[in-house]
Amino acid sequence: MGLSKTQRKYRIRRRIRKVSTGTSERPRLSVFRSNSEIYAQAIDDVNGVTLAAASSRDKALAGSKGSKSEIAAMVGKAIAEKCKAANIEKVAFDRGGNLYHGRVKSLAEGAREAGLKF
Repeated sequence: MGLSKTQRKYRIRRRIRKVSTGTSERPRLSVFRSNSEIYAQAIDDVNGVTLAAASSRDKALAGSKGSKSEIAAMVGKAIAEKCKAANIEKVAFDRGGNLYHGRVKSLAEGAREAGLKF
């Protein structure tokens, strides 16, 4: 019998984290996707600090109408603006075990449009 969906996701997440670590110059842009919400954080793994965070539950985005993918793109733009305010230009993208598809892809493209490089 094969791995369950959550076990597979956890295994992929560990494999990604082995390779990608965030520094203060180039933090890790971590994405967490639940069934209804999406969250993004810029993390400095060396010091163990979250430098910027945005989610679909933020007050600015909570009342937004649109599909989950459209809201994810707005979260991407919000995290990019917060990163720019913290003088962060480049990040290492961590999809958190999710496929680069759908909402995760929309978030990444939204962040790129707002000027974040990865």
